[in-house]
Amino acid sequence: MTQYLFPPRAVPTLPIRGQSVRFPVNRIFCVGRNYHAHAVEMGRPVDKSVERPFYFTKSPQTLVDSGATVPYPAGTQNYHYEMELVLAVGKPGFQVSAEQAHGIIYGYAAGLDMTRRDLQLAARDKGRPWDLGKDIEQGAICSEIVPMEGVVIEKGAITLEVNGQTKQSSDLDKLIWNIREIIADLSQFYHLEPGDLIYTGTPEGVGPVVPGDRLVGRVEGVGEVTLTVGAAA
Repeated sequence: MTQYLFPPRAVPTLPIRGQSVRFPVNRIFCVGRNYHAHAVEMGRPVDKSVERPFYFTKSPQTLVDSGATVPYPAGTQNYHYEMELVLAVGKPGFQVSAEQAHGIIYGYAAGLDMTRRDLQLAARDKGRPWDLGKDIEQGAICSEIVPMEGVVIEKGAITLEVNGQTKQSSDLDKLIWNIREIIADLSQFYHLEPGDLIYTGTPEGVGPVVPGDRLVGRVEGVGEVTLTVGAAA
């Protein structure tokens, strides 16, 4: 039996709708600037004809179940929400074609990619990694996984409310790179594995939150994710 210097942290997991077992999370990939209107509001328009998707990661340990209250994080004065459709991988896949991408899909969830926007933009403008802006403790919030094996979602409303006011409202058919294209491209670089999550990008309307704010995000046909922002850590 393996002995450890100190107890290892438990594997992050998410609930699965209609099941008593939980979904063990392996890695969290995120697609950057995957809605045209959001890319424009960030000052970086995307030309799909000459560009390919780009990605960043969040540590699995940043994952938090929907419904949580999380502290306003240290080191930022501009903490932003980003509402996203989350894809859950259920089968291994490497160099998967777009036509076969559906074969590795287990299901979907609604998620929030929380961002230290001031730190992200400062790093971006200096050509540095985004880790401090994106890989935030308790900064990846996710709903239950909805099993939809082999289903490719191509459209559906995606919205976010802050304290009852709509801040983001778009449709999944506005993704620059759709679900099939994301899987095909990402799998050129990684052996995708069961338990991987892919945050597929956020629409326009991102903005700041303050302690006490309550966020409610919805993805049509998938579900709802909620978050309360607590006092500063």
